[in-house]
Amino acid sequence: MGMGYMILAGAIMLVSWLVSSRLKSKFEHYSKLQLQNGMSGAEIAEKMLADNGIRDVRVISTPGQLTDHYNPVDKTVNLSEAVYNQRNAAAAAVAAHECGHAVQHAVGYQWLTMRSQLVPIVNVASTYMQWILLAGILMIKTFPQLLLIGIIVFAATTLFSIVTLPVEYDASNRALAWLKTKNMLNRAEYSGAEDSLKWAARTYVVAALGSIATLLYYVSIYMGGSRRD
Repeated sequence: MGMGYMILAGAIMLVSWLVSSRLKSKFEHYSKLQLQNGMSGAEIAEKMLADNGIRDVRVISTPGQLTDHYNPVDKTVNLSEAVYNQRNAAAAAVAAHECGHAVQHAVGYQWLTMRSQLVPIVNVASTYMQWILLAGILMIKTFPQLLLIGIIVFAATTLFSIVTLPVEYDASNRALAWLKTKNMLNRAEYSGAEDSLKWAARTYVVAALGSIATLLYYVSIYMGGSRRD
């Protein structure tokens, strides 16, 4: 696909790896910072939901690592086994963050609503996007419209990654505000939770920037092919 794409893809992968590695090291470090209140991630989550008047959301354990998420369909806060059971600053941060999404859902946070509406579109787009883009590049001289279709499909996934940013940052802000207001953590524990969530948010920033850069690259290919025609 050209040297330009290879350099772009390599740079994105490098930055993503650096941020992910830093995030992993942060969580490993703060996983050793045990909470003085002795609460597990599950207990933190249940208390945050209760304090926000949310009674119809269940906190459950889900297998794997980094599998933590809030499911608005069945109203469950899904915490990975480590986060669910452990009693440290990292677990508290993740548990409270996922409950932040539950609070967003409860209050009708507009960015979460928009992201939820984009999910089915992105699911379909992800299935066919790469094939359409590849065929579009190969047929740029004879059928440039195909690449344009691929770009439009890719733009939907890029929009999703952009909309995800305010959703994730707001969830973290809600989590940290609750942890601080309710005095759930001491100063060192709170700093650890805050640092963990900051690095987690940066992974979404990198993903969004990578998606935007890739989208612009495909647009440049299309524009170049159109000019040659």
